Amino acid sequence: MKYNNRTTPDPVSVLQTFTMPPFIQKFWDLTQSDVFKPLLPAVFFFAGVTYDSVTLTRIDRLFDNLILLLYLSILGVLVILTGRFQLGLIPPAPPSSSRNLLSLIHQARPHFDKALQFLLGGLFSAYAILYSQSASFSTTSIFLGLIVLLLVGNEFLRNRYSSIKMIVALFAMVTLSFLTFFLPVLTGWMNAWVFMTGAGLCGLIVWKIVRLILAGIPDVSFKAPVYLCLPAFLLIGLCSTLYFANWIPPIPLSMKFGGFYHHIEKTGEEYHLTFEERPWYAFWQHSDRKTGTDHPVFAFTSVFAPVSLHTTVYHHWQWKPAPDSAIFTTTDRIPITISGGRERGYRFYTMKQHVRPGEWRVTVETEDGRTIGRIHLEVDDSHTSSSSLRTITR
Repeated sequence: MKYNNRTTPDPVSVLQTFTMPPFIQKFWDLTQSDVFKPLLPAVFFFAGVTYDSVTLTRIDRLFDNLILLLYLSILGVLVILTGRFQLGLIPPAPPSSSRNLLSLIHQARPHFDKALQFLLGGLFSAYAILYSQSASFSTTSIFLGLIVLLLVGNEFLRNRYSSIKMIVALFAMVTLSFLTFFLPVLTGWMNAWVFMTGAGLCGLIVWKIVRLILAGIPDVSFKAPVYLCLPAFLLIGLCSTLYFANWIPPIPLSMKFGGFYHHIEKTGEEYHLTFEERPWYAFWQHSDRKTGTDHPVFAFTSVFAPVSLHTTVYHHWQWKPAPDSAIFTTTDRIPITISGGRERGYRFYTMKQHVRPGEWRVTVETEDGRTIGRIHLEVDDSHTSSSSLRTITR
């Protein structure tokens, strides 16, 4: 019997002799430089937001919601463990020879702050993208601004995660933000009762989290969990106030397209929208921005809704007679029952004849008056309609 005389190379020596490709080596050296290293957090921050904006396609997509639910579940466990460590309620680590769940928890303890920052950043990033699809340039953008502020602030909060009240309050915020759109997607209903159900469920979850943090403390008074929950409950109350003030975007609804047109005709499943040809430099405009009084005006919009959601939205027609006037007068509020599921939104239009000169706008609203989107039109009786018209299909 003959044996091969070659010896098996040592893995360590193989790794030591391994060299990276030149372009990878240059990039690695750049990231380790004193100039680039301080910029790494910002690079990873924007890379994460960009990745979320590309991958989060639909708010009713099961896989995306399961990922967010997984993030929330892991975050809840970390909040409990962090709180119990800070209160000294976790038993000491067993001898190194003993390998069990407790020893793994102690080994992972130094990384809890980074994990909290990662999970909160991922959730706030996802919410900023999803809520931006429903927010308009109105009071609803205030809540979106709060989400973005927390997203950016999370990059600097790692040293503050030693406060149990803070991490419980942040957990309440991400939980309520999730339930605000997840319950309408799950139930197919969208109203104040559904939102308040989510707020109540969020409060119960927070209360249970705090009770688990304090479990094992003998004769703990009722004041202790209330003290830890108070900032979270105040935050839930604030969000509820913002909801009834119509300052929270009407998520999961979002306006995909909208504009005013000379004429609209439906052929089969397609809408043909006719408007005055725009100058070559206004290539992005696909609707009328200014028109005369010699023809009817059509307002066309498409609103995305989840598959299971069936609700009523409104075309709220308003008119302002003069530019120096600050008040819009309601002329019509037309209900439209929509059903969800179409990728580019449920399409519908309303028409108005004999429009008066002035500034017109149509606000797409929910039943409780929250703004989904808005389109504008200037009507001038001296405006001469162009004979060059263009038609697009939606």
